[in-house]
Amino acid sequence: QVQLVESGGGLVQAGGSLRLSCAASKRISSINVMGWYRQAPGKLRELVASITSGGITTYVDSVKGRFTISRDTTKNTLYLQLNSLKPEDTAVYYCNAVERPTITGLPTYWGQGTQVTVSS
Repeated sequence: QVQLVESGGGLVQAGGSLRLSCAASKRISSINVMGWYRQAPGKLRELVASITSGGITTYVDSVKGRFTISRDTTKNTLYLQLNSLKPEDTAVYYCNAVERPTITGLPTYWGQGTQVTVSS
């Protein structure tokens, strides 16, 4: 089991920045993949960025060059730095962790979400 607790969301003007944090209840270095998803009203949840246990990162095209995913394994915390924010970035942002496959499946965990609102 992994508990994930996000923080850092808020209201910001377009062009501003935020840093989201996701504190995990276990060593994140042992988690296969961690990521940030977001869901805007009326839209499907989408993967924004991910990082593997080996440190390989991926980003959705719409945030490349603006968002940065990182982690601090000493604090068991995942981060998402959001720069040059746009109104279309407004969504609830969720932290996600996927552990290595087990005989029973692929253990997947979600945080409760943190709201990011970007005003124009």
